[in-house]
Amino acid sequence: MTSLLSEVRGISGSVIASRLSENPRFKVLLIEAGPDNEGVLEIAAPGYSWDGINDAYKWNYVTEPQLNADNRALEYKRGRVLGGSSSINGMLYTRGSADEYDAWAKITRDQGWSWKSLFSLVSRRVKHEKWIPPNGGRNITGQFDARVHGFHGNTFVSLPQSDPSPLDLRVMQNAQLQSERFPFNLDPNSGYPLGVTWTQSNIGNGERSSAATAYLGPQVRRRMNLDIVINTVATRVLTTKSGRQPEIRTVELAPSSGGGTRKTFTASKELILTAGAIGSPQILLNSGIGDRNDLSTLGINTIADLPDVGKGLTDHTVKVTLWNSTAPPPPPINDQEALEQWQTNRTGPLAQFATGHIVWSKIPSNASIWRNHRDPAAGKNSPHIELHIFASTTESVVGCSIILLTPRSRGTVRLRSNNPFDAPIIDPGYLTHPFDVEAIREGARLAKQFFTGPAWDGYLINPITLDPDVDPVAYDESTRNSLITTVHPTGTAAMSARNAKHGVLDPDLKVKGLRGLRVADSSAMPVIPTGHTPAGTYLLAERAADLIRSAW
Repeated sequence: MTSLLSEVRGISGSVIASRLSENPRFKVLLIEAGPDNEGVLEIAAPGYSWDGINDAYKWNYVTEPQLNADNRALEYKRGRVLGGSSSINGMLYTRGSADEYDAWAKITRDQGWSWKSLFSLVSRRVKHEKWIPPNGGRNITGQFDARVHGFHGNTFVSLPQSDPSPLDLRVMQNAQLQSERFPFNLDPNSGYPLGVTWTQSNIGNGERSSAATAYLGPQVRRRMNLDIVINTVATRVLTTKSGRQPEIRTVELAPSSGGGTRKTFTASKELILTAGAIGSPQILLNSGIGDRNDLSTLGINTIADLPDVGKGLTDHTVKVTLWNSTAPPPPPINDQEALEQWQTNRTGPLAQFATGHIVWSKIPSNASIWRNHRDPAAGKNSPHIELHIFASTTESVVGCSIILLTPRSRGTVRLRSNNPFDAPIIDPGYLTHPFDVEAIREGARLAKQFFTGPAWDGYLINPITLDPDVDPVAYDESTRNSLITTVHPTGTAAMSARNAKHGVLDPDLKVKGLRGLRVADSSAMPVIPTGHTPAGTYLLAERAADLIRSAW
């Protein structure tokens, strides 16, 4: 019998535990710091995402004051419940460009991380995704490409449940009229996302499809070789066997409520950290795996001197732009009626969250930004900017979220003390690289170009937010004053090539210089996907499960 211990605060732990426990010879212990997701209404109903979910199911982190964002400290909430952030997030399902995954393969010198290889985990091997029509039975012909989706996997993916709105129809009309600059793209998940696409989400049958619901359903939980422990924190990983390459297969656990109680468990085979891009480096650092100088300052003995642990944090930032509209404000939603409708047939306002369209766009090659900055995009298919279009739910206002997908700013996750219950110091370093400020301004120009197309005549009245071309300095200042985050952290325990002096993990996700310990979550990503990171994390987790299984 082979045993594995997995500390889970995110998507990957659910995936890996489920996949490995398919083999009855493997015994798996899954450790979750928060409670169970089952039976929690606000988690199951998509319309309650983020703010509608009780903070008891979240790590309620706050960043350090961001010097280049008006010295503001931003909320940085992560899921603290089985399924991790996939149990609280906005459920958007976008894989990004094939170019980012090919960059992973190039950086690690492992073609198994290429798009072609990972994509087989979705489609040909039907490992990950289960495409499903939206509840209600509306016609979705021409709104997705069945060839790039799986239909027999675990994670539900679907289009919005509601019929196209007047705003949706205008977006589609504009994509036709401005097809040279903003062409319609049948599916954002083909690996070639550029253009105007319909929004896809991890929703199935009107309910959230999280890593927990998709991979840890009732049948999986009944497996005799899978144990799930909740409300338990992994404080440190410990040396099981000393030597030139220490063996790390032991984990120290404590109740989430705190206190001095500690217990240790040792895996006979491997220990897998899947605590996410904040939690995994925090556990590594508390264990003495990180920069020797930083650790010694906190009185932590160094097991492995890996200076890149907690470094390289990469995230997507958001700036909102708005227009007044002639469209009447939508009728108010009766919260009680919406809840009763969802409970009756899983339809209505609570059965969906993100709707409409996304514009994936590159900054034009002749833009002035390229006079001073190199292009950080992984390739020609990678968008720099995501324009997520929306209509206000209370006013006659239309807008879009300008999301910078290719930031050059980098941040850190550091320890506040040697107490594992102290929240880590999260400094995303927003706008510390001048490219990011200029790129957001270019994103606003793209939004302005899209929303001044002929399809908007008589529909949009005037801009509410600043015009980037009237006063660029004032616009940049407004970016610093209003910037928010998607909370898509990656790269804090990044993979690199085997024998590379930089990075934290080898291409097989094993921690460099150690035996018995892997990290398999978004912290391992050496390049952030130009999409919403959960989809890429599912792909990474599926390959991690294959790597572990083949090694055993």
